[in-house]
Amino acid sequence: MTGPILTERRGAVLEVTIDRPKANAIDAATSRIMGQVFAEFRDNPQLRVAILTAAGERFFCPGWDLKAAAAGEPPDADYGVGGFGGLQQLPGLNKPVICAINGLAFGGGFEIALSCDLLIAADHATFALPEINSGTVADAASIKLPRRIPYHVAMELLLTGRQIDVHEAKHWGLVNEIVPADRLLARARELAQQLADGPPLVFAAIKEITRETAHLPIQRAFELVTRRRLPTVDALYGSEDQKEGARAFAEKRPPVWRGR
Repeated sequence: MTGPILTERRGAVLEVTIDRPKANAIDAATSRIMGQVFAEFRDNPQLRVAILTAAGERFFCPGWDLKAAAAGEPPDADYGVGGFGGLQQLPGLNKPVICAINGLAFGGGFEIALSCDLLIAADHATFALPEINSGTVADAASIKLPRRIPYHVAMELLLTGRQIDVHEAKHWGLVNEIVPADRLLARARELAQQLADGPPLVFAAIKEITRETAHLPIQRAFELVTRRRLPTVDALYGSEDQKEGARAFAEKRPPVWRGR
């Protein structure tokens, strides 16, 4: 795919690159394309892992395209099947997504990163939620951030728009790894290949369990899993892969995962 969103397939890994000069800001049309890309990734059984990154060295994504907003695009525009950025509200996305943050991740760009499962950041990356300065609300971050980091830290970032560097972001657990900028994509690809070689049905169950039980009482959460009421758990418990995992362990050999 060409245009504001570039895609490249490397075996079972899909690389998605935001390429919208000069800052990789996202308008509604770009967001709809991203939703389509990630929906197709979700539905393609041959794809197991995605990497999301951006073109250039300075900007990952500053979020909502304020030039489009100034031209009349409303904050509640049609952003497509996955909501803003294609990931935040995409239903049933049970495959790992790695975010390779190559620079500034502000506003909606920060929120898109929060929607990924693993975050690898270049050593010059910065993060902020400056929506207060443009008269809007960082809605996804207002929902997610106080559940990810200490409440008072999250509120400081939301209420003041203060920028944090990548080291503070890692201190609060917002990124998994910091790497030199010239190693960013290589490291993301290494991690993606590790996951692509892993058990896809297990990964799907992990994602659905964490998503569907996040706000349930613990006993109710256990009931959903142990009674096989989540589709991915039910599929896993009756799968060839689960039997293969036990056989491989007993035979002291690497398992061969087939996703069935």
